Amino acid sequence: MKTAFLDCFSGISGDMFLGALLDGGLPLRDLKACFESLPLSGYDVEIRRAARNRIFGTQLLIHVHENAHQHRGIQEIQAIIAEGDLSDFVKTKSLKIFDMLARVEGEIHGIPPEAVHFHEVGAVDSILDIVGTVYGTERLGLDRIHVSPLPMGSGFAISAHGTIPLPAPATVALLKGVPVLDAAIEHETVTPTGAALVRGLAHAFGPMPPMTVETVGYGVGSKDLADRPNLVRILIGEAQGK
Repeated sequence: MKTAFLDCFSGISGDMFLGALLDGGLPLRDLKACFESLPLSGYDVEIRRAARNRIFGTQLLIHVHENAHQHRGIQEIQAIIAEGDLSDFVKTKSLKIFDMLARVEGEIHGIPPEAVHFHEVGAVDSILDIVGTVYGTERLGLDRIHVSPLPMGSGFAISAHGTIPLPAPATVALLKGVPVLDAAIEHETVTPTGAALVRGLAHAFGPMPPMTVETVGYGVGSKDLADRPNLVRILIGEAQGK
């Protein structure tokens, strides 16, 4: 059984997860074909080798054109995903992840999920992060995904709703029942998109499962951190034991 362990020692975001999949063997041409099948425009994809603390990995950068930033409701996002040339698994799982986000955002802001208009999460780059990551797990044939406990940063961030505490309220809501720990750093280590992806894709949270490692990939985060390399590591191989 093909198994992956996502080692989130510096946290997780959508672009880091997808970068790790690319570094772990996801063909770039296939990912671009996935993106191009969606009725989205106004963006450019940049893939580059980058290092954090001299550990190299793959950094995914999605540059959204200024006039392409839009607020989208869940029904608009559902229509975009439905039109993609994607498997039923990728469509269904991607929609479930966005539904999770809509539910928690609705609960936080006191409105029904269908009334939620995504800002950061509804942007082109987040749609591509979610659909691309789900597609990547399918393309790599991952039967099971295990995720380490998640380090949670602190502080404050500016959002479309104003200043919010870190971890973001949506992140905390999505990670109910998931093992977390204090990262002891003032930085958003786990984004709402990253939290939704691991919640939607992980089969288990905890230590690395018994496995024979065949491939290791690193996804590179956007910022340098003072106390750790800003990377997420994925180990891919065959499960051992029962």
